[in-house]
Amino acid sequence: MTQRFKRPLIAATLAVATAAAPMARAETLRLADSFPVGHYIAEGMTKVWMDRVTELTNGEVKFDYYPAEQMGKSKDLLSLTQTGVVDVGYVGVSYIADKLPLSAVGELPEAFDTSCVGTNAYWTLAQPGGVLDQAELAPLKVRMLFVMVLSPYHVMTARKEITGADSFKGLKLRTTGGTKEMAVELLGATPISIPAPETREALSRGTIDGVLFPHSSVLPYGLESQLKYGTEGINFGSFVASYVISEDRWRQLSPEVQQAMIQAGEEVNHSACAMGEEFDMKDKKKMEDAGVTFVSLPDADKTQVEGKLATIGEQWAKTLDARGKPGTEILEAFRDALAKQKAASN
Repeated sequence: MTQRFKRPLIAATLAVATAAAPMARAETLRLADSFPVGHYIAEGMTKVWMDRVTELTNGEVKFDYYPAEQMGKSKDLLSLTQTGVVDVGYVGVSYIADKLPLSAVGELPEAFDTSCVGTNAYWTLAQPGGVLDQAELAPLKVRMLFVMVLSPYHVMTARKEITGADSFKGLKLRTTGGTKEMAVELLGATPISIPAPETREALSRGTIDGVLFPHSSVLPYGLESQLKYGTEGINFGSFVASYVISEDRWRQLSPEVQQAMIQAGEEVNHSACAMGEEFDMKDKKKMEDAGVTFVSLPDADKTQVEGKLATIGEQWAKTLDARGKPGTEILEAFRDALAKQKAASN
């Protein structure tokens, strides 16, 4: 064969080989949560994580996003993720306290007053390989991808003026269940477990007298027009907003995609909690402008309330210990992680 015919033959052979070479498989994953459109968690955490994963995979992974309970109620999203109906699902720990009792440790009224201290401490426990992951998430065959522990919750009422510790007695207060039910009961009030999207209607109908909520969750649900009073200066607990993927789905992803999700999760954990802290103060101001009056309890009343709230951690742990779950171990691990985070931030 002459040189004149060799080159075209080599080029043709290379072209066929290139066409036959396997290409990176593009994937579109389904991510679902219960947040209304425009919610600060969805905008500042969820969408940021999705965009970052797409960027890190050079567009190989994209997402179909289903907000506002389009794929199922918030309490059902864990099981929908486990069964593969969705690929990545939102888990509001309080909504499924029966399935994730240990994970509620991040919602206790413990010694943190900022979202980032709570988030960073919680992540050391809940990330794959952490003590909480091994005790509760791994047995359910899911892994946490990213999380935010919200800024502390406050009591806010629709009509009843808050003047002291006795102001809460007899009120029906919306909670997200779990440990915040314990806080409400210690106040002498009745906890009512209602998903966030249903809270406005419950307030307007008088089904509940108030809510246990962080500032930044009030405005997305349009609650400011229904509220008149709120507490300040006391941590009534928090809320763990997390997203998980099933281990089966995780193993189907390439190592490169897995690493992109891990990196995006680490980044968004830090950026989202900082965003949450900023929004917390801004949204409190917006609520004040809308007519909500925030009240600092008299010193004696504050000491009384905080003394009651301080007992919740041990009570929570002992209850779980009695059920054969490592409540005390998880609580001590969280407190140790909080101490380290606070020391690092000073």
